[in-house]
Amino acid sequence: MTETAAGFLTQEAHDRLKAELDQLTGEGRLEIARKIEEAREEGDLKENGGYHAAREEQGKMEARIRQLTELLQNATIGETPPDDGVVEPGMLVTVEIFGDEETFLLGNREIADGSDLQVFSEKSAMGAAINGKSVGDSTSYEAPNGKTIGVKILAAKPYTG
Repeated sequence: MTETAAGFLTQEAHDRLKAELDQLTGEGRLEIARKIEEAREEGDLKENGGYHAAREEQGKMEARIRQLTELLQNATIGETPPDDGVVEPGMLVTVEIFGDEETFLLGNREIADGSDLQVFSEKSAMGAAINGKSVGDSTSYEAPNGKTIGVKILAAKPYTG
């Protein structure tokens, strides 16, 4: 399973992604096919920049369709979690790590679409360690390099986008 395919999505994020997928598989494919056909009619394909650009755009669009399809098939859909101080997917979490505060969204990066917010999957090492913990709790997890990293939960609020 790829990183983008795993994790929690709010119903709103799921609906937004489903609408994007529907647009890409319907109108999007028709539009790119029209662009390719128009460029093809211009003649020699070896030196036809418009044709090659349209084919590249088609490849990117098909990759996004595959990504969205996999994500929507494998994601756990849920409502925004309650504001009870317990860390769970869909929460904006502030932790103390290495003596510094860090705030991030626990869940799938598609929930925070368009924001600069850092996102950790609940399936990541840190995400799994803090999931279910409460504000004030301390825990630790093993980093990919084998080191144990301590984390203290300072805040956990539902992400409202």
